[in-house]
Amino acid sequence: MRIDAHQHYWKIDRGDYGWITPALPVLNRDYLPNDLVPHLQKFNLDKSIVVQAAPTLEETEYLLALSEVTDSIAGVVGWLDLDDPEYLSHYKKSSQHPNYVGFRVMIQEMPDERVILQPHFVDALRYFASEDVPVDLLVLAHQLEAVMELLELVPGLRAVIDHIAKPSIAEGVIEPWKSQMSSIAKHANLYCKVSGMVTEADHSTWKPEDFTVYVQHILEVFGTERVMFGSDWPVCLLAANYEDVVSVVNQSLPDSWSENDKARLFGLNAKEFYKL
Repeated sequence: MRIDAHQHYWKIDRGDYGWITPALPVLNRDYLPNDLVPHLQKFNLDKSIVVQAAPTLEETEYLLALSEVTDSIAGVVGWLDLDDPEYLSHYKKSSQHPNYVGFRVMIQEMPDERVILQPHFVDALRYFASEDVPVDLLVLAHQLEAVMELLELVPGLRAVIDHIAKPSIAEGVIEPWKSQMSSIAKHANLYCKVSGMVTEADHSTWKPEDFTVYVQHILEVFGTERVMFGSDWPVCLLAANYEDVVSVVNQSLPDSWSENDKARLFGLNAKEFYKL
């Protein structure tokens, strides 16, 4: 099975998406399955993982309903507020849906990322680690120190770092991102999505070679069995089209990679991580 492990759908008039404004005209419209299917077909991708793009339970319910009538949706990564005392009941309700595959923690949006080290947050993630629940971590490169500390407190967490943790590709910054991702990769249950990179580069002047050092480091430290391709469509359209995103990843792969390695990147690892 070939899978795009990270993309979004949204319907603007739902009112969930405060971050999408007329200042982002390319994103300020509905994006639904019929818009994505031609891209999946072009690259022989069978299905996709749809990830929440709004911090609401209602959006998660919307995406789950959409998955019931959309064959190409392999699973939905929903939203869960671990600061909400009722988070466990919300999780149990969502997880009853057969297409619910996990939830995402939006560390990126936190004014102080060290909130994730508070006892109630750690306890919540220890519960999900004990249940082997897949968790997406949306994190910025400068927040990785807190994530490293969290993983020491919750060593069994089954998690995936979205968008290679958004290093400053436009500025060509490598450290401390490189060292921190090497440390994170030592946790056997941690995966990484090779996704969301074009929007971290210069949107108008990026070149394919801008990404090589970042991609190859991730592939080296996480190995062939803990990396996943994700388009981050339609957010990627701020800087590149779907074809460009696939091309960037393919051009960054080591020459030594086998067809089986590529098959793992483009679907098999996502299938295993999300227990499809």
